[in-house]
Amino acid sequence: MKIGIFFGGQSREREISFAGGRTVYDNLNKSIFEAVPIFVDSKGHFILLDWQYIYKGTIRDFYPPVKYLPQSDLPVQIYAESLENLSENEWDKLISEVGKKLEPSEFKEYIDFAFLAMHGPYGEDGNIQGMLEWYGIPYSGAGILPSSIGISKIAQRQLLQQANFESPKSITLNKADWKSHDHSNIFESLQKELGLPLVIKAPHQGSSIGVSILSEDNLEDFEKLIQKSFFELEIHHSEWSSYAEDEKIKFIAKLVDIREGIGLPVIHNESIIYTPDDLLNTLNQKLSSNSESIKLQAIDSEDSLLIESFIEGKEFSCIVIQDENGKPIALPPTEIRKGKDVFDYRSKYLPGISRKITPINAPQDIIEKIRTKCANLFNALQIDVYARIDGFITEEGKVFLNDPNTTSGMLPSSFFFHQAAEIGLNPSQFLSYIIRTSLKARLKTGKHHFELQKMVKKLDTKLEGLKNEAQQKINVGVIMGGFSTERHISVESGRNIYEKLASSEKYLPIPIFLSGDESKHILHILPINIMLKDNADDIKDKIQHYEVHPIISQIKFECQDITDKYVSGGTNELKKIKYSDLNKLIDVAFIALHGRPGEDGAVQSELEKLNIPYNGSDVESSKITINKYDTNEILKKAGISVADHRLVFEDKWQSNKEAELSAIEGQLNYPLIAKPADDGCSSAVKKIKNRAELEAFAGMMFRPQAEFIESLAKTLNLKKNEEFPQKNFFLLEELIEKKDAKYFLEITGGLLTHLNHDGSVRYEIFEPSEALAGGEVLSLEEKFLAGEGQNITPARYTPKSEEYDKVAEQVKNTLKKTAEVLNITGYARIDAFVRVFDDLTAETIIIEVNSLPGMTPATCIFHQTAINGYKPYDFIDKILSFGTEKMKNQTIEK
Repeated sequence: MKIGIFFGGQSREREISFAGGRTVYDNLNKSIFEAVPIFVDSKGHFILLDWQYIYKGTIRDFYPPVKYLPQSDLPVQIYAESLENLSENEWDKLISEVGKKLEPSEFKEYIDFAFLAMHGPYGEDGNIQGMLEWYGIPYSGAGILPSSIGISKIAQRQLLQQANFESPKSITLNKADWKSHDHSNIFESLQKELGLPLVIKAPHQGSSIGVSILSEDNLEDFEKLIQKSFFELEIHHSEWSSYAEDEKIKFIAKLVDIREGIGLPVIHNESIIYTPDDLLNTLNQKLSSNSESIKLQAIDSEDSLLIESFIEGKEFSCIVIQDENGKPIALPPTEIRKGKDVFDYRSKYLPGISRKITPINAPQDIIEKIRTKCANLFNALQIDVYARIDGFITEEGKVFLNDPNTTSGMLPSSFFFHQAAEIGLNPSQFLSYIIRTSLKARLKTGKHHFELQKMVKKLDTKLEGLKNEAQQKINVGVIMGGFSTERHISVESGRNIYEKLASSEKYLPIPIFLSGDESKHILHILPINIMLKDNADDIKDKIQHYEVHPIISQIKFECQDITDKYVSGGTNELKKIKYSDLNKLIDVAFIALHGRPGEDGAVQSELEKLNIPYNGSDVESSKITINKYDTNEILKKAGISVADHRLVFEDKWQSNKEAELSAIEGQLNYPLIAKPADDGCSSAVKKIKNRAELEAFAGMMFRPQAEFIESLAKTLNLKKNEEFPQKNFFLLEELIEKKDAKYFLEITGGLLTHLNHDGSVRYEIFEPSEALAGGEVLSLEEKFLAGEGQNITPARYTPKSEEYDKVAEQVKNTLKKTAEVLNITGYARIDAFVRVFDDLTAETIIIEVNSLPGMTPATCIFHQTAINGYKPYDFIDKILSFGTEKMKNQTIEK
């Protein structure tokens, strides 16, 4: 069955839709479905997307294509709506760079079913649902009526009140009244009617975009938050003139971010500003005098806002699905514990920013009350297939439902998969459930009845056949977690590997969580619901306090028919194991660990004792590359450029700090880079600008207790939950700068190895990505999380495309030599800076080598492999096949 995945779109949630569409594309069961990616751009074009673009980090990394971008001096990416006055013919040419433009009347030629991964306006408001019904394409999720109600928070509120659901007091504020009435009077009236805090909502947005909470009686703050929800902004001369040039650029970048700012294009005095450069120029020109301010408004803004009283209580989100007979079943509601007032866009979709507790921490009768209310609302809105319903439970036991969503976010960490896992469905199985249940829901419309019945019967036959396939697959132990500062990224990588393999015809993944310490590794096989918990610490906590909640047992019983139909193969029980048990359980291991253990050879050593093949480099190479100082020294001796560097040891620092500081400052100039010497990624990597910051870094690294030293953390601008390890030594490096080069950029390059017939290793070096840091150094989020980093693949070495090959060949040769010198095998990621000189000579300065690079869905190594024709699953398959073949050859040699 050909499944058209509709993703992207015109709303402010397009990046989450893009990442969710990729999740669906990767997790559809390859034995029964063919995924067809249909990208919807921000102008509403439908594009049969060339598959390699699915693995870009963000939409702006590939669309619009670089050649169509307006000339810019700013490091700010734009969306297609910033392209001014293109003709339809020009749009057709642009689209042909990334795929094939489709008209809705052509859909039937390419797809049998539409899986909707779109959010917000145009995606979950009934528009696309109606269009698909017109063209006879069955689609996922709710129909036209509940979708059109679900998109409007104002209509929802009215319907909830009419149906006697508990709801907060609310008032609608329209823009005309806001423009014509005194703001202080409006504020006073709202406080009198609703009290404080006030919840201010843009009514047609999802993912908490345009939602703010006002806690204080402050008119200026109130006006700013109202403006924010109307997607308007007033900038005053005093504010703008206080910014340095780099601060102005950061302000522009935040302002045009459609998730948190008003986006582009913007309207000013009836004129449209399309690009960041034009916006910067306009602000500089208009705000040149003390008396002026400038007002900006988004092209797509709201005409009215919903203002609500604040509900004090526990916040929850509940996925409601349907059983085989169409009866709604509320899955276990998840409690949301967040670090700030609003469960906003970042809190929803970035792991670790908020905590998800499933089921909600409440008495059993209260949980049942929440489930009953959610199921009743599902029926009241005539929703089909599934919905996500958000709400609050107060101390008095009142249940307030405030946001029924007919399309849920589909990132791996979303409620959608998180709660389905509690009944034993992995993402691939849950997607199969959604497709089949959606086909049955479309039968209710009376349209294309015979054709839909045939599709359901054919799918049922395929689902039954999957149960036999599971017994013939290769068992892969996916080892994730660990105890380093990179344990959370490891879990993201491990889950992604698990999901890619779970939807394949060849492999059966078994999730294995590693905890403990360097003296003792503790291993557990994870059930799917624990594997999908928030992060490594949450998984560890669930293992230590493992129990099956009575509500979970009850819901599993209610969903027995569903799990019987869709679950095949694998285990769904928590089980403690030892390394010695692995050769009875798995055929090959995928080590998804980062830092220590994982990249240091410790796990590899245990696997080699059992003759279990694994991914990545062998023990000796791993022991070298985990140590950045040793790596630098070896590469330097081999004639490869590295940063000037030195180690700082705790004992020397503590015994004679002044002497150490003098020695450091005699060798290296500020600013310099400080980092752990034996961890990977960007954990605790800091740009040190002066002696005070260096002392703070050393103090934090050598601190005696795990808790942060507040004064030092403040000096380093550490975030509250930022990972910062305790070590007895760390590495300092010179800050690599442009110097006399013509062009200068930071890159990250992946590689894959192959075995020749004679047993020798052949290196395949991918086209490196250009990495753009939002701050002083690339953060973990920018490297690995969807929608966060800006990576341009292939890297832009010079502005002229005809010069690319000459420079790229030099860079790739250096990366290859680095891999050969360090005896890297399997795959790896090498980070470097590149200086390009007038004669196109390139100097590549190696910064870091990762023997087990991050394999999260958004990591740029997948952008690079796509250029060489590998989908992520193909790349993973190559890695496992190489490891298996290498172990086989070693066994023969022994």
